[in-house]
Amino acid sequence: MKVVTTADVGSFESLYRVELRPITALASSMTGSRELGRDIAHEALLRAYRDWARVATLDNPGAWVRRVAVNLAIDVQRRRARERIAVARAGSRLAAAPVDDPLADATSTRFWALVRALPDQQRAVVALRYLDDLAVQEIAEILAIPVGTVKSQLFKARHALATALSKEPA
Repeated sequence: MKVVTTADVGSFESLYRVELRPITALASSMTGSRELGRDIAHEALLRAYRDWARVATLDNPGAWVRRVAVNLAIDVQRRRARERIAVARAGSRLAAAPVDDPLADATSTRFWALVRALPDQQRAVVALRYLDDLAVQEIAEILAIPVGTVKSQLFKARHALATALSKEPA
């Protein structure tokens, strides 16, 4: 998947048309909810629109929007975790929210549930790598972290996912 650069974007509308679907998919994979993924994608694009005078001058406005979407998705996961703790303290049990995609197969659904359980940075790196099919260098630019950190986070995430999947019954 090609990330949209300033040279590719003549206007905000161009960025919106090109990036809405992939950013929605990225956010949906990180949150487990297609509806929430759409909300996050629209919020990230709205922030780009509000600051378009600055965002349009960036070498890679699509990467900026992806980073905003990743940060918003991480915030949602943190909020959900705090809510689960609060509910547990109140004595209630909160069941894991199912992915709202009736067409998703069980393997894919379980995989993305395991991804969502990873630490924030690992979850973001995995989603950008395997959902958006981005190179390590592109992920580093989007998340504003060193290439070595992307590689180590991918390694740790793959190991954690492999371990979790190997413990499941076949």
